[in-house]
Amino acid sequence: MKNTKLALGIALLAIGFTSCKDDKTVMATKSVDAYVVYVDSLGNVSPEDAQGNWEGIDATYQMRSSEAEAALANMEDNADAQARLDASRAKYEALKAKVEAQRAAAAVTTTATAVGTSGKQSLRNALFGEGKIGDDMKFTWVTASNILGVYQQFVNTVEANKDKYTREDWDEVKLMYEALDSRKNTVEKEGLSSEDNRKIAALKLKFSPMYTLNRMGAKAGEMKRAKE
Repeated sequence: MKNTKLALGIALLAIGFTSCKDDKTVMATKSVDAYVVYVDSLGNVSPEDAQGNWEGIDATYQMRSSEAEAALANMEDNADAQARLDASRAKYEALKAKVEAQRAAAAVTTTATAVGTSGKQSLRNALFGEGKIGDDMKFTWVTASNILGVYQQFVNTVEANKDKYTREDWDEVKLMYEALDSRKNTVEKEGLSSEDNRKIAALKLKFSPMYTLNRMGAKAGEMKRAKE
């Protein structure tokens, strides 16, 4: 009788464990499906809407991506899910590069009016080196072997001059930063090392608040002077 009860107990535990594991697999599959569906849905978004709402689109994407990556850990056989994840990631990166290029091109037209040609070129020379970036906005000279140094010069230059830049200067700085980021997406596929990528991420983390705070300060200063 005791042996029967023990066998029955073990069987119930096994069923419960299998059920729990199946539930995790189902939830994991749903997370991957949600990620894939979201990326596919972006194909129906117009270029204008994508540019105007890119920050929200990217934030949602990062959340879905993190959930899907975590879900893979709950799948015993996740080869198919990983393949779907990789395909969707490639699709999203292609869309991101396209949107960022369109935003950069649109910003060139706006910024060119606000910033004088000589002043704009002088700023670009300081950020990247004499004559490296002209009106054609070509970054083909940035490669996997030198991109870390390019980011370092860019961020160091901005930090050294942050108290001197006008609001228009900051707009040009942001334009150049986004164009460099767009080039980074290409360089990552050309052999960028994980160590350099980590250091670049730290530089980007340093730049972001510096840009936001100082541009706000420059705008406030201009408004104050205008009132006086």
